[in-house]
Amino acid sequence: MKTVNHWIGGKTVEGASGNYGPVTDPATGAVTTQVALASLEEVDAAVAAAKDAYATWGTSSLAARTAVLFRYRALLDAHRDEIAALITAEHGKVHSDALGEVARGLEIVELACGITTQLKGELSTQVSNRVDVSSIRQSLGVVAGITPFNFPAMVPMWMFPLAIACGNTFVLKPSEKDPSAANLLAELAAEAGLPDGVLNVLHGDKVAVDGLLNHPDVAAVSFVGSTPIARYIHTTASANGKRVQALGGAKNHMLVLPDADLDAAADAAVSAAYGSAGERCMAISAVVAVGSIADELVAKIKERAEKIKIGPGNDPASEMGPLITAAHRDKVASYVTGAAAQGADVVLDGTGYTVEGFEDGHWIGLSLLDHVSTDSDAYKDEIFGPVLCVLRTETYEEGVALMNASPFGNGTAIFTRDGGAARRFQLEIEAGMVGVNVPIPVPVGYHSFGGWKDSLFGDHHIYGNDGVHFYTRGKVVTTRWPDPADAPAGVDLGFPRNH
Repeated sequence: MKTVNHWIGGKTVEGASGNYGPVTDPATGAVTTQVALASLEEVDAAVAAAKDAYATWGTSSLAARTAVLFRYRALLDAHRDEIAALITAEHGKVHSDALGEVARGLEIVELACGITTQLKGELSTQVSNRVDVSSIRQSLGVVAGITPFNFPAMVPMWMFPLAIACGNTFVLKPSEKDPSAANLLAELAAEAGLPDGVLNVLHGDKVAVDGLLNHPDVAAVSFVGSTPIARYIHTTASANGKRVQALGGAKNHMLVLPDADLDAAADAAVSAAYGSAGERCMAISAVVAVGSIADELVAKIKERAEKIKIGPGNDPASEMGPLITAAHRDKVASYVTGAAAQGADVVLDGTGYTVEGFEDGHWIGLSLLDHVSTDSDAYKDEIFGPVLCVLRTETYEEGVALMNASPFGNGTAIFTRDGGAARRFQLEIEAGMVGVNVPIPVPVGYHSFGGWKDSLFGDHHIYGNDGVHFYTRGKVVTTRWPDPADAPAGVDLGFPRNH
């Protein structure tokens, strides 16, 4: 059986712990690969390789760093299909969706290629007599990234390109459920000329995660995953004096006003709820229908959802693939089977769905729940599967109040033709990312991605300007050079004056 090993110090390093995890093809249910799970000694080795590399990479020129990144960008572009195929084989998402993931990751590599403009600093001259003040940003050292299964290429690329462009070295701990894409990303970086040890890939489970969180040589930790784990990452790493950005879970709402284009809203709801089998932190999982349009909107969503083609991710005809594991499939199904008892109308029930010839795959169909109450499990929890809840309110104000009462605040959207209502929504809604007639408002690479409330722990969003600030720290330098005409100033115990 194929084994996915670590990538440390610019080369493949076989796992030494003796522990391995299974990697499954979600379309067949078969275990196709095993992944090495790191011991604490292997964590130490990865961090040590990164620390050694930082001694030279941290002082390398911006020109040298960006030259590597430009070559890396070209290699990633040339290997798009290969990366996407690995994602499909281990995650299960359809090939077109996997290609889209790679494209969004490439945006951050492109941003990193322009890091020179982000690190220019500031200068104020003559703040006092022949005194200048400058502000600069410098790298942190060794930083770590802990990434989820749902985007095994994109989320790592949201982290390490900016981190290494800023002069840091990086230890990536990807999900053990779909680890192969991370190794290919590292191999291509080495091919682009990235020095050994600047980017390391350490596979593992909680042992590896805790090892990174507690390691004294790790200066910062980036994380994307569920809210309980994000809270744990933030609490543990912060207690160890590390800088942390921990992006958690979501329950993203889409408010549909009575004046909205219902066909466009229904298209958007189906795309955003069921794309990538709902395994997105930016998936729309709750539609809030305002006023009399609810029945018509639900009918339109149902009509579209019933036409979605479900099948293996490598079948060009498939629009939605399987879920990542059988256990996750069963958990998602439990929300649907228990929905009616909690007052919901089960308009579509996707449980029990199978694909002919792939009966052992992790399949589930599309589910649509109407008249969902805010105290039901299907509404309160992040399901992370193809289940869409519809809630109903009479007014815009009731809809916004319902949405703002959620403990999550990741992304949200409004569908309306009313510019005034849209503007008011942007200001009143308590979420970090807002879409106006856009169902999945993931910002482009040069803006930053992140939520509010229980969707983010830490002060910095990911990528964009926030990403650059997270991976650097500020320093202010005040300078006064003597002039040949200066007379001795003598001793002055007073506070320095600038006017």
